Amino acid sequence: MYANREIRLAAHPVGEPRPQDFELATTEVPELADGQILVRNTWMSVDPYMRERMNDGESYLPPFRLGAPMDGSAVGEVIDSRSPDVPVGSTVVHFLGWREYAALDAAEATVVDTGLAPAEAYLGVLGTTGLTAYAALTEVAPVRQGDVVFVSAAAGAVGSIAGQLARMLGASRVIGSAGGPAKAGRLLTDFGFDAAIDHRAGSVADRLAEAAPDGIDLYVDLVGGDHLVAAIGALRDGGRIAMVGAISASNATGPVSGPGNLFELAAKNATLRGMLVNSYFHLFPEWIGKAAGWLSDGSLRTELTVAEGIEQAPAAFLDMMRGGNVGKMLVRL
Repeated sequence: MYANREIRLAAHPVGEPRPQDFELATTEVPELADGQILVRNTWMSVDPYMRERMNDGESYLPPFRLGAPMDGSAVGEVIDSRSPDVPVGSTVVHFLGWREYAALDAAEATVVDTGLAPAEAYLGVLGTTGLTAYAALTEVAPVRQGDVVFVSAAAGAVGSIAGQLARMLGASRVIGSAGGPAKAGRLLTDFGFDAAIDHRAGSVADRLAEAAPDGIDLYVDLVGGDHLVAAIGALRDGGRIAMVGAISASNATGPVSGPGNLFELAAKNATLRGMLVNSYFHLFPEWIGKAAGWLSDGSLRTELTVAEGIEQAPAAFLDMMRGGNVGKMLVRL
């Protein structure tokens, strides 16, 4: 039997989550049933969508239960198997993160090729993070040749990939926003953006007008709020918005106001389309095939921010929600 440390939700957060809303518990790993595998998790992901699951109410994913282990994407090594399909020694991705060991049905795990990329890449660029950026720019709001593209939260996991993809797909100019001069600077030096907006340094709308005086054609929205208002105002005729996230409203304790300039979309013949990445899983083989080549030849740059140990997972989540990461935030277990 293995002692298994796991993170549980101790209380529903009100506003911004606090460390005391989480608890670290130790349990024993159960005996495997036929068809199951035991995975020693090596990496786990913390992601913005998890904040909504901490609320006491309905979400597009089931809410976390108080006193129960949380879950989310993780990758690890199979150390015991009762399934002929997933032998011991395989590296698999699954959804029982926030714990050191995971016992699950083999059908709920996906074997990944660590010869193609390191295991942790399957939680980031080769996982739903990268797929989100790819689907947003090819299916939800496709990039057209010569587009001016604006990406919010551009130094984060999805945004840093989306900005680079926009250029690969034909954009003539790519503008990103990030919080603070250091992160904004990295958009230019590390991720190939043409212009960077520090959204903490003044009006997003004013700075976007400076960066794109003739307007924008496409906006990848990961923030909502003032970024969405600014993007709608800057859209040119026929512009497109991919609504991926709205992290600015994650900790709201009441109703969130919508943009006051929404009708401009009609006047500009523009479209705003939302997306959930699980509707685009059919694109995974296509995306992994392309992204692996780009990673290999260096044309796609990725970044990780890493916390060490299961006990640091809540702090990593809180830091990510406050914008403390560049690229993908992961916890190494």
